[in-house]
Amino acid sequence: MVCSIDCTARTVLITGVTRGLGRALALEIASRGHTIIGCGRDEEKLTSLQNQLGDSKHILRAVDVASDSNVQEFARAVIELKGAPDILVNNAGVINSNGKLWEVAREEFDNVIDVNIKGPANCLRHFVPHMMSKKQGVIVNFSSGWGRSAAAEVSPYCASKWAMEGLTRSLAKELPPGIAAVALNPGVICTDMLTTCFGTSAAMYQTPETWAPAAATLILALTAADNGSSLNVT
Repeated sequence: MVCSIDCTARTVLITGVTRGLGRALALEIASRGHTIIGCGRDEEKLTSLQNQLGDSKHILRAVDVASDSNVQEFARAVIELKGAPDILVNNAGVINSNGKLWEVAREEFDNVIDVNIKGPANCLRHFVPHMMSKKQGVIVNFSSGWGRSAAAEVSPYCASKWAMEGLTRSLAKELPPGIAAVALNPGVICTDMLTTCFGTSAAMYQTPETWAPAAATLILALTAADNGSSLNVT
């Protein structure tokens, strides 16, 4: 078994584990001996991932993070079965189809905001109090290079990731000692989302599977001393 830096087995909750970065990260962290709590909206893909993970200690549930009631029910089940997670990774996210801001349909704009901002907020609302009760834990909110810069035709996505940077910095000032909140830019990875923006040129970038080892090492090494940081997977 490959251990994390301190070889202490931890419970890691990751949203959006049905594909892309979330799935690759879940598999990588599980391979190091940690317990995965995951959620996503595609039950068939969740079943596939559960089979890959193998061990029944890992728990996957169908959850729409944009629904506060869904997340509340999920949190209740997780706390009852596993207690508060040691690490909470808000990874679930969507992007708009390329288009100028005034051309993006209201429904599409709303979906980006609901998943990318309200989703993490819902998870924080229902899990952070339990992490505070343990007086320890790390919160990782996935940001983006476009959460620190901007690009044309993805303004809803940029807005959502800039929001995550600000939300994380504010949250960091509210948390008690022992708990950290970090904004993490995963870098440019060849995922379905990147293909939406870049088309076939997305294939020039590394895959989620090649990205996951460095990301897992960074996340597992985070401590309370990192509270408020904006970091990058390199």
